Amino acid sequence: MSHDEESHAAQGIAKIVRMANQIGTFFESKPHEEGVHGVAEHINKFWEPRMRRHFFEVVDSGGAGLKPIVMEAAAQVRRPTAHVTAEQAAEAGAVASG
Repeated sequence: MSHDEESHAAQGIAKIVRMANQIGTFFESKPHEEGVHGVAEHINKFWEPRMRRHFFEVVDSGGAGLKPIVMEAAAQVRRPTAHVTAEQAAEAGAVASG
């Protein structure tokens, strides 16, 4: 990965953290369980799979920068399915059939 690609990826992750924390800030005013559920529900409804993949990259590496309410909500956020290439699908089919 080039320096520019690394810089762009870091900016994307920083944006995901910032957006998730903005949602967390809004829902911190609610009763705790309602707030946690609200954060997860918002991310599930409005974030496309690519954004949720980036979100889980942060969560899975320790959640650096994420508010505690966002980290707690992560358990209720749907993980996007892995992107499967045609080659991987063909390999899986060959393994399943034979």
